Amino acid sequence: MTDLLFVYGTLQPGEVRWHFLEPFVVTALGAATVTGALYETGHAYPAAVFGEVGVVHGAVYRLHSIERALDVLDRVESAVDGLYVRVKVATDHGWAWAYECGDDRLLVQRLDHGNWKLRTG
Repeated sequence: MTDLLFVYGTLQPGEVRWHFLEPFVVTALGAATVTGALYETGHAYPAAVFGEVGVVHGAVYRLHSIERALDVLDRVESAVDGLYVRVKVATDHGWAWAYECGDDRLLVQRLDHGNWKLRTG
């Protein structure tokens, strides 16, 4: 099991859900990209679909207590309700866990730049 997590939205530092991730972070491995598309959801958080043409920008973190961390993050990211699905993705730093959109109704508008930090509004 990998102990890496790729984040691209509200789990990033300075975003509203960072405080859920921060206690588990051992080290920040740095910026990373994953093949896929990033979408605005209309709910002040993004959704990614990995494997689509395009790129999703984010960062990779090495976590301690990975099973506990994923349990917490699964609830935070609504993976238990099917809004998001935890998947493994290939990043610049190796295979990492990430949260992919599990409900197509969240895919309101594609963000072609693939970077949540560049959103407007």
